Amino acid sequence: MSEHSPKATSEFVSEAQENIDALGRDLLRLDHGGEDPDPELLNQVFRAAHTLKGLSSMFGVERMSKLAHALEDQLDDVRMGRRPLDPETVDLLLEAPELFARIIAEESEGRPPETAEAAARLAERLRGGARGGKPAGDPLDALDLPAAVRGVLTEYEEHRLRANVQKGVALLRVKVSFPLEAFDRELSELNARLKKHGEVVSTLPAAEARDPQSIGFELLYASREPEAVVQLAAGQGSAVERVPLRAGPPPAGASAPATAAPARQPAPEKPAAAAPPPAAAAPPPSAPGSAFSPPPDGGAEATSLRSASQSVRVDIHKLDRLMNAVGELVLIRSSLAHVAERQKGDGGDPVLAGELQRLSRALERKLSELQAGILEVRMVPLDQVFDKLARMVRKLSREVGKEIEFVVAGGDVELDKLIVEELSDPLMHLIRNSIDHGIEAPEVRRRSGKPEVGRVRLHATQRGNHVQIVVEDDGAGLDEERIRQVAVERGLATSQALADLSRRELLNLVFTPGFSTAKKVTALSGRGVGLDVVKTNIAELSGIIDLSTTRGLGTRFEITLPVTLAILRALVVSVAGRVYAVPLNSVLEILEIKASEVRTLSTREVISLRGSTLPLLRLGSFFRLAGAPQKERLFVVVVGLAQERLGIAVDDLVGQQDIVVKPLGKALASVRGIAGATDLGSRRTVLVLDVGAIIEEVIAPEGIGGAAGEA
Repeated sequence: MSEHSPKATSEFVSEAQENIDALGRDLLRLDHGGEDPDPELLNQVFRAAHTLKGLSSMFGVERMSKLAHALEDQLDDVRMGRRPLDPETVDLLLEAPELFARIIAEESEGRPPETAEAAARLAERLRGGARGGKPAGDPLDALDLPAAVRGVLTEYEEHRLRANVQKGVALLRVKVSFPLEAFDRELSELNARLKKHGEVVSTLPAAEARDPQSIGFELLYASREPEAVVQLAAGQGSAVERVPLRAGPPPAGASAPATAAPARQPAPEKPAAAAPPPAAAAPPPSAPGSAFSPPPDGGAEATSLRSASQSVRVDIHKLDRLMNAVGELVLIRSSLAHVAERQKGDGGDPVLAGELQRLSRALERKLSELQAGILEVRMVPLDQVFDKLARMVRKLSREVGKEIEFVVAGGDVELDKLIVEELSDPLMHLIRNSIDHGIEAPEVRRRSGKPEVGRVRLHATQRGNHVQIVVEDDGAGLDEERIRQVAVERGLATSQALADLSRRELLNLVFTPGFSTAKKVTALSGRGVGLDVVKTNIAELSGIIDLSTTRGLGTRFEITLPVTLAILRALVVSVAGRVYAVPLNSVLEILEIKASEVRTLSTREVISLRGSTLPLLRLGSFFRLAGAPQKERLFVVVVGLAQERLGIAVDDLVGQQDIVVKPLGKALASVRGIAGATDLGSRRTVLVLDVGAIIEEVIAPEGIGGAAGEA
């Protein structure tokens, strides 16, 4: 792809990724539908493969184009009934989205095409197997359908008609007429109503003479509720005729079409969308003598060149640059407000000072709108990650020989795009551990009185400025004695130190680097890198992860993340003459207490808060700041993340301000408790606290957690 510009390449990658995600998501939905797939959904999958073929061919990605062509052929065989949609076929089809993703990753990064051989092998497998043909006795011959109608049906429409005949579904001819100026809208509305009761197999223009100001259509329609359709059509001024059977026995393989609506028979939930779009309802040219003809001249408006889409793709790095620019404007606005206050306080021109303050407030309002707009653009639904994880679960469950029910909820919850991207690997590790270590083998579950099918649940919930994501399973749970044994064997702690740990502290040992309770290494896990990576990645996103488990019942991981890391409202505090910023979305309340109210409990300082004991951290001591004064009164900033609460003692409260967090350099990246740096309106650089890391540092078991560096 070297001949294409970086911008064109970026657009190709974005569009291809959208189609790949849709392809994988819809293939999973097909898998849940059994061997009688929803025709409309099957057509969506077919169209996604066709789009990928054209897109990759246009950009010269031949390995992707050939693979998409083979996938399209396989899907065409399935939708035309030449190949069954059995589990083996679905397994084969689901390999394509993963390989497509690897191909566009190579193209995006400009790497050599290492996927060429894998793409060729998969394309060959997709093309393997003999295609079927029409059955010996065509079920359509059992219908008394005019040859002129049969002559204009497409191959796919014939297939759908044949499939409905074989199922014994009643076939109807629905004749309607609409005004020329509104036929497209009214035809679309009729199709939507009819689809609730069956399948629109074909939409054809009618040939009968009609009002010159109207246009007529005839719909071939299949339904198990013909009586309901007759009533619906009558309400629309339409005529409905049942397609009768020919005299004599039907050919082999054909069931007699239903003659009445079955009692309380549920309507198909998702009928096929075999009909062409309303604005392009004209059929192929009719055979000579056909009862059908093209619509009258002027019956449809000329095709518009305007795009139907109202969205544009924006590179996330462009949004980052915009966000940084807004951050700089926020600082300028703060400086402007400072100048206005100084002008007023120094006895300057009161009119000028008032005008400066008015402009500062107006600028603040507009900047708030701009910030909110950019943040909204950056937000994407978690479905982007959840759909990929669903495909992974299906594949892994087959590899380990376990049946897994994967339950997903909250995919519509939105997070910052950059957070969503970084969240993929932690969630993948957690789910892999649940499948490999958590869920027992079917025979073990059966002996324990559990269903043989294990359950892994992934759900997300919006909680104010944070999002909570939970991964839980109904497996064996964690073995606490095994955790103690491994901790001693690996020298992570002594038996005495372990005896003094709380249950929560003991369970948190599984996040220690190199820790694994697996007795053997498998292809999925057991090397002791998964949960350590999870904790590290979540901490880098200013999040926290909590673990709970019940032996024999299952394990639950709870991740709490900020909605965005772009622009934050911060509480500015000072300690020992140094200034820090505390993200306001982690601040629960602020207290002022006497120094005498602080007491020591088991080597830790605590205070009482409404009858509860709250751990206290002196920020000056945490960062080992020299000269931190011991005051008679302290300000305590109560922070929280997930279910954890902590009081942070500071000397003074400076105020609140919007900040843009800038990352620290590599030399300071390892300092615990610091998320980054920011500039205040006075052009002073201050450090931003990482509340999640500080909470974990304070509650870490003694001798196991690390110490904070100087800051």
